[in-house]
This record gives sequence, structure tokens and C-alpha cells, in this order.
Amino acid sequence: MLNGKKIVVVLPAYNAAKTLEMTYNEIPFEVVDDVLLVDDASRDETAEVAGRLRIRTIVHERNKGYGGNQKTCYRAALDLGADIVIMLHPDYQYTPKLITAMAAMIACGEFDAVLASRILGTGALKGGMPLYKYVSNRFLTFFENIMLGQKLSEYHTGYRAFSREVLEKLPLDRNSDDFVFDNQMLAQIVWFGYRIGEVSCPTKYFAEASSINLRRSIIYGIGVLKTAVQFRLSKMGLFKSAFFG
Repeated sequence: MLNGKKIVVVLPAYNAAKTLEMTYNEIPFEVVDDVLLVDDASRDETAEVAGRLRIRTIVHERNKGYGGNQKTCYRAALDLGADIVIMLHPDYQYTPKLITAMAAMIACGEFDAVLASRILGTGALKGGMPLYKYVSNRFLTFFENIMLGQKLSEYHTGYRAFSREVLEKLPLDRNSDDFVFDNQMLAQIVWFGYRIGEVSCPTKYFAEASSINLRRSIIYGIGVLKTAVQFRLSKMGLFKSAFFG
């Protein structure tokens, strides 16, 4: 715990058998109270590895998608009594060592959500982020900052922390079950007036680290642009979106 807040780490997993143990071993259990893994119908031994590590595990019988996985993660974390929920990918792309810092930013009452940014500092390209992903990240972030009226360094990290209040308030079930869920969630956080903080996070790209292909990246990018435009039109009273109801 930190400041009396129960901290739960959620691991949305898909084919993470090769990297799960490395990720789990770096979680700072001096502050983390519980760890929950949701296996989205993996085709490898993810659930078996989680069982060996004695991680609390939920297994989807069918693949529900990245967004669908997170919906299960957050519902289950709240059921465990979490005050702060950290979403960490079990593919070892992000270092679990930042969990304490991210949780502390919420536990102290200064922020409602915290993003671990790959763009702050100089670590993204050095860590192996493909150039096309870096360029698209910068373009989409620039566009979103204008549409959402923010100054975030990036919107596309998969390493995030949320207060219980945020997860209870947001209409997450209305969001996509695909990768754009992440972006819709951030737009909702801004819509409801919650405070977002950022920390600089080194990242690693390697064969076992999860990464969507070019086609899925394009679909994601279109979804990001659509979400940002819907947000701005809704703010102007020209469009009514279920995401922001």
C-alpha cells in the first residue's frame, strides 16, 4: 500500500508465456498488494506459467480483444478492492520498476491517472521503436493535443495507472474491444476533467514483445483520429457520442 491505498497490478495477457516471469519478477511487491492476470485465450502456456507463479488468473474462453481484456482486468481489480490500478503489459516491453512512482503520483492525490511515456526523454528510438511508429506517434499525439486541449507527450503507451474513482466513473463498456480502447479511455478521462500525469519510461522492442502489424496500426490510427474529432465536436455541442455520456 501507499498512503493507505490498495494497489493492484493488472496484466492483460495474450501469448505472454516467454516474458511473463521476467515481468512478474520485477514487480515491486513492497507496495503492490495484488497481481491479476487476464489471459485472452492465449495459444501458448501463458495460463500455465501464471499458475506456476501463483498469479491470480482469469482465462477468457474466447479471445475478446485488447480492449475486452482490459475491461475484464478493471472490473476484477475493483472487485478486489483496489484503490489504484496499474495496467502493465506482461511482454516485458515496459519496466515494472516504475510502478511505485506511478502509484505514488495518484496516492498523494495530485493525479487521477498516470501514463508511462516512451517519448519523454530520448528512449523511444534508442529502445528500438520502429521509425514509422515513432513518426505516427508524434503526428497522432500532436493532433490529439489540439483536439482534446491537452499537452501530453504521448497517448499510445500501454503502461498506465488509474485511481478507483476514474475506473468507476468512465463508461468503459461503451468502448471498443480493439486497440483503440486505450485512446477512447484517455479521451474519456479528459472529458470528465480528471488530471493526467506522466513519467518517463524506457522501452524495449524485441521479438517476444507484443506489437501490432502495419495494417492493425493503420486501423488504430484511423480510430484515434475519429475519437479525437468526436471529442471536439461533442465539446462544441455539434455531436453526441456514447463514449462521453
